[in-house]
Amino acid sequence: MTDAERPAIAIHDLCKTYDSGFEALKRINLSIRRGEIFALLGPNGAGKTTLIGIVCGIVRPSSGQVLADGFDVVRDYRQARSKIGLVPQELSTDTFETVWATLRFSRGLFGKPPNPAHLEQVLRDLSLWDKRHSKIMQLSGGMKRRVLIAKALAHEPDILFLDEPTAGVDVELRRDMWQMVAKLRQRGVTIILTTHYIEEAEQMADRIGVINHGELLVVEDKHILMRKLGKKQLLLSLQDALESMPDSLADLPLELDTGGERLIYTFDSQDERTGIAGLLRRLQEQGIAFRDLHSRESSLEDIFVDLVRAQR
Repeated sequence: MTDAERPAIAIHDLCKTYDSGFEALKRINLSIRRGEIFALLGPNGAGKTTLIGIVCGIVRPSSGQVLADGFDVVRDYRQARSKIGLVPQELSTDTFETVWATLRFSRGLFGKPPNPAHLEQVLRDLSLWDKRHSKIMQLSGGMKRRVLIAKALAHEPDILFLDEPTAGVDVELRRDMWQMVAKLRQRGVTIILTTHYIEEAEQMADRIGVINHGELLVVEDKHILMRKLGKKQLLLSLQDALESMPDSLADLPLELDTGGERLIYTFDSQDERTGIAGLLRRLQEQGIAFRDLHSRESSLEDIFVDLVRAQR
C-alpha cells in the first residue's frame, strides 16, 4: 500500500472498558481518509473524547488497534503522536509563559527544528501575532483558545483533532478557525472534528460518523447520509384550523402542527411515488382547504437526533 493509499487513521476492533466496568467504546472500526474532514457527532458521554484520547495516546485502549499514518499508537507512540495535532476541549496552557515561547516549546517537543516563519504564519492566521510576547495568563478565554489551536499546529501535523473547538467561543474566532481549517485541508491535512454545532459539521465535513453509548451507529459521506436518511416534508398552511386530525386521514404520514393551522406530510424524496397527488385529492374530498404549501428537507441535526433516539 502506497502512502497515498494508506488511511490517515485506521481503527480496528477498538474497545475501552474502565476499571468501574463502564464500556466507553464497543468494537469501533473506522478508517479516516487522507485529506478529508471527518465529523464525529454524538451526545455527551457517547465516547467521542475517549476515542480521540486513545488515538492521541492519552488513554490506553482495552483491546484493538489504532494506526496513525501507519504507526501503532501504542507500540510506535512517538512516531504516531508526531503526526497528530490535538486541540482539546479544556483550556490548559502554561499560563506564565509567553505565547511565542509556548509555541516554540511545543514544536521542539516533537523534535522539529526551529521554524520562526511557520510559527509566525500560524499566529497571524489566528490573529495572535500582536499577542506573541504576552503571557498566556494575561489573555482572555477566547485568546487562550486560539493559543491551544496554535500549539496543535506548531509541529506541522498531518492529522488534526478538533475536540469541540468552538464551544463557548466568539463568532470572530469561529470564523477565523474555519478559514484556517479550509487552508489546512488545501495542504492535505486530515481533520477530525467533534462539535455540538451540527450546522458546522454540515457545512465543513466530507463524511459524518455518529457515535452513541460507545457504538458507531453510522459512517457515511455527508451527502449520501442526508439522501439515505433525510426526509422531505410538505407543509400545508390551512385556511381554517383543525381541532384534530380527521380519522379518514389517519392512514397517511400526516401531523397536525401546534394550533391546528398546518399539516405536515412526510415522504421519501427518493421514491418516485411521493403520494402528494393522492394527499391533495383526499384533502379536497374532506373539504380541507389550504392557503399555501412549501417543502423542506431534513437537516443533519434532524438525522442525528433521529439516529440517537432510535438507539434508546
